[in-house]
Amino acid sequence: MRGLRGQPLPSAWVLLLLPFLPPLLPAAPSPRRTPYKPVIVVHGLFDSSYSFRHLLEYINETHPGTVVTVLDLFDGRESLRPLWEQVQGFREAVVPIMAKAPRGVHLICYSQGGLVCRALLSVMDDHNVDSFISLSSPQMGQYGDTDYLKWLFPTSMRSNLYRICYSPWGQEFSICNYWHDPHHDDLYLNASSFLALINGERDHPNATAWRKNFLRVGHLVLIGGPDDGVITPWQSSFFGFYDANETVLEMEEQLVYLRDSFGLKTLLARGAIVRCPMPGIPHTAWHSNRTLYETCIEPWLS
Repeated sequence: MRGLRGQPLPSAWVLLLLPFLPPLLPAAPSPRRTPYKPVIVVHGLFDSSYSFRHLLEYINETHPGTVVTVLDLFDGRESLRPLWEQVQGFREAVVPIMAKAPRGVHLICYSQGGLVCRALLSVMDDHNVDSFISLSSPQMGQYGDTDYLKWLFPTSMRSNLYRICYSPWGQEFSICNYWHDPHHDDLYLNASSFLALINGERDHPNATAWRKNFLRVGHLVLIGGPDDGVITPWQSSFFGFYDANETVLEMEEQLVYLRDSFGLKTLLARGAIVRCPMPGIPHTAWHSNRTLYETCIEPWLS
């Protein structure tokens, strides 16, 4: 240590100056970021985990370190298995993931997978789902002639498909589990072994428990759009559907909402339902569209 003229200062002077020097503060610790909650992805009809490679890339970019699991179950033609069978399989897969995530998880469920996930939220009394993101899913059912339908039932049209779907044999196909013919409502209510039950449209002994379980969800994010081309009507992604005249009634006009049969009205009242309509996106592009991801999905991945 040197004085003003560059001469070394005696050590005694150093000791005398110590009381007047500012204290040395320890370096501030770097802020510790709370890790993102794990994300579970469930695919749709005829899909596989490979279809979600772009979505996985987007999440890794915007939320680095997020544990993302794209469940590789009931791929391809196996996705035609009855939905209750699929619910059981996916349940066995998500339980250990949820058990390792005490702060909760997020579900991103595409197309038919959105119905599988809604059933999971109904039957699991200990789920810890923060955001359930329903990505172009026929939540109120399907009633439209699509390429999938023509491949599966080449001799049938939507007007007469109820003859197949509302039979015990038809209910062995996943698509028939949510086939909703507005012109044969009585047959739908009596024959539907899946959608009518999770909607609370038909009495069953688990209705109260399922409603309570569903209401455990933090947010219900509904995504869809008018250019989907597969979900019919497209408003089914937002719990809208046809009446007997094929006029679309929005969610708030549906009996399942008015009766709050499985919790929609309660969720909306507490501000837990988010609707994100997006035009210009065909059905097969929902999980790869970057703008859609940034607008409707990313904000809910806490």
